[in-house]
Amino acid sequence: MNHTPMPPGFYEQPTLELAKELLGCVLVKETKEGVASGYIVETEAYLGPEDRAAHSYGNRRTKRTEVMFHEAGRIYTYVMHTHCLVNVVSGEQEKPEAILIRAVEPLEGLELMANRRSGHVKRNWTSGPGKLTKALGITMEDYGGSFLEPPLMITKGYKPEKIATGKRVGIDNTGEAKDYPWRFWIKDSPYVSK
Repeated sequence: MNHTPMPPGFYEQPTLELAKELLGCVLVKETKEGVASGYIVETEAYLGPEDRAAHSYGNRRTKRTEVMFHEAGRIYTYVMHTHCLVNVVSGEQEKPEAILIRAVEPLEGLELMANRRSGHVKRNWTSGPGKLTKALGITMEDYGGSFLEPPLMITKGYKPEKIATGKRVGIDNTGEAKDYPWRFWIKDSPYVSK
C-alpha cells in the first residue's frame, strides 16, 4: 500500500472538524515485525483549556501534556490504567487540543494484529482506544513524534458516507463536559467501540 502521510495543512483545521475528517483515514504503524494499519472509524475531540475532560484543561502544562502545546499533527500518547492511548495534537500552537483515536477497522498486518490480540475475534482487535494501540504496536515511545513521517502516520483513506455524533466515553466526573457531543464515528461500522 502507498503510505503517503497527510500534509501538514490537514491538521491545521479546527479540532471538531479534524475529528470528523480523520474518519476514514488510515492509521499506519511500522514496527520491527512489520506494518499494521487500519481505517479510523471513531474519534473524540478534547478542546483543551475550556474543556474539563481534557488533560490540558485550564492550560495545564505538565510533562505529560507538553506535546499538546506544540504544532498540530504531533503524537500524544499516554497510559490510562494499563493501556497506551493515542491522540492527534490539534488546534493552534499554544492552544492545547487533541483528538483521541478510539477505534480502527483492521486493514494491513492482520496476522500481526491477530498475534498481538491473541484470543480475540477480529471485530474486537481494534474496537477501543487501548485495543487498537496494542494491535498496531503503538507505544509510549511514539510520544512527541509526528504523524507526518514513519513509524506512525496517518494517510489518505476514504470519505465515509454517514458520520454519527454523540457524547464522549468514560469522562463522567467532568461536569457539563461529559455531555458535549464531541465523539464521532462511522455509522454502522462494526469496529466502533462498544
